Amino acid sequence: MKDETIARIRKFSEDRDWDQFHTPSNIAKSIAIEAGELLECFQWSDTEFDLEHVKEELADVLVYSRNMLDRLGLDEDEIVNSKMDKNEAKYPVEKAKGSSAKYTEL
Repeated sequence: MKDETIARIRKFSEDRDWDQFHTPSNIAKSIAIEAGELLECFQWSDTEFDLEHVKEELADVLVYSRNMLDRLGLDEDEIVNSKMDKNEAKYPVEKAKGSSAKYTEL
């Protein structure tokens, strides 16, 4: 995410004095709620959906995720790369390519 976008997200919460409500548990709940609203966009069809609504709900998930990163003092690149290292070990290309099986079944 661009620095100016991160700054805008932070300023939005700071200007409204909402950081006091951004506990890790409240943010996690908000992420789950917004992810549910994103899923709702696809409730009745995998192919017919309102892209603008999808973008709005996905943006909400990203904003709350950014808030969680800030609250916990985490770096998104660091945690994503750490998780990718684990995923690559669990799902080696030679075993997982073209398969949707869980790593324990490969």
